[in-house]
Amino acid sequence: MASTRKTLASMSGNQAESMGVRTDNVQPRLSPVASAKDTGRRPLRNIGRVDIEQVVPDPGQPRLEFSEDAIERLAQSIHDKGQLSAIRVRWSEQLQKWVIIAGERRYRATKRAGLKTIDCYFHDGELAKSEVLEQQLIENCLREDLKPVEEAKAFCLLMELNGWTGKQVAKALRVPASKVSRGLALLKLPDDILAKVDSGEIATRAAYELSKLDGNPARRELAKKAGAGKLTLEQTASAVRQRRGKQKRRSRNTRQVFLTENGWKVSVSANKSGDYLDIEQALQEALDEVRHRLANNVQLFS
Repeated sequence: MASTRKTLASMSGNQAESMGVRTDNVQPRLSPVASAKDTGRRPLRNIGRVDIEQVVPDPGQPRLEFSEDAIERLAQSIHDKGQLSAIRVRWSEQLQKWVIIAGERRYRATKRAGLKTIDCYFHDGELAKSEVLEQQLIENCLREDLKPVEEAKAFCLLMELNGWTGKQVAKALRVPASKVSRGLALLKLPDDILAKVDSGEIATRAAYELSKLDGNPARRELAKKAGAGKLTLEQTASAVRQRRGKQKRRSRNTRQVFLTENGWKVSVSANKSGDYLDIEQALQEALDEVRHRLANNVQLFS
């Protein structure tokens, strides 16, 4: 009899799990004695698996469009290799569902792959709307998944929810302040031009230049030419300056030197006129090249 009770007790946990019950303590069990494989490892009770029908997208997610090709490729990968990264979710008493904080693309792909459950990080406690939006923006900005206008609208919403300035948004999201200011400038443009920016018909930098013009007729005129490929970025900027009464400055060399605290000197130069946005782009490209060389173990010779 005692043996029967012991067997039933050992099975109770599996039975509850099969019924979808999450126990209070679901930490992975580590070795009872010191083991090299468990050194530095910590059990987490918030990681688990749930029926995928119990998970829903967040209606306030700043990202509105997803690439069908990218989701299909990810779905094939999940079907073949399983879900390699958990999504982040929070509980909604109103919906009685787990709402996605981050990982909607993985959720869509997992569902398309035909999986019945999904791995999640379950966020305990309440999250303010601004906190949820901030987490979603951080993930999307880091992966550069948001379209320019979606990103700009999210910046604006964060400012409204928290009473922040553009610099505070940039600091919270760990992005350059110029990225936020240029994004917010896009929202001055009419919807028809914004649609062309999101579709890629008009470059974001060109649209930023158009936002400096007063009046939508002038903006639309130049937008039409830029969208048709009749104006390059530089020509668009020149046309905007001329319409604002500012003639293009005489071509001259640009050179800037930046000193670091540890004694390094970074020099940026070009045989043409430029501004700090051009310098920022040049430095970013240089940083990408440095990281590429580091990844390929390229030696630095003095």
